[in-house]
Amino acid sequence: MIPSYSDHAANERTFLAWVRTGIAVIAFGFVIEKFNLFVLSVAIMGGVDAGRRAQLETLSQGVGRYDGMALILIGLAVIVVAAARFVRTARLLDKHDVQAAGGVRAGVILATTLALLIGGFSTYLDVGRHASPFSDPLFDFDKKESQP
Repeated sequence: MIPSYSDHAANERTFLAWVRTGIAVIAFGFVIEKFNLFVLSVAIMGGVDAGRRAQLETLSQGVGRYDGMALILIGLAVIVVAAARFVRTARLLDKHDVQAAGGVRAGVILATTLALLIGGFSTYLDVGRHASPFSDPLFDFDKKESQP
């Protein structure tokens, strides 16, 4: 039997949990990128009027072009950091020496980065939504009903 098997198994479970988290962040980044591509293709199609086309193009500009890629890169970074910590912890478990507990710096940095990223995107979307509430052709119901 492997010495300190339960410790190694716990290390592996923790590593796999971080890998799942990284894959989920990457998948969410892909969803955002594909949605951005969908919005651009709808804007390019000839079946939409000028107001809606401008609004769709505005949605896909600025931060909207890079938010999916940022999440993909963050997910990759999570997986790389998880792999490095897994290997480091496995080596420390094999030494059988008492080691000082490591800091929580990486976890705090990751949580802060994700919170800032989510807060920034939410603010960007909220400001963009409230920038011109009366010029939104999607929600101008009176104009659509009065046309023949």
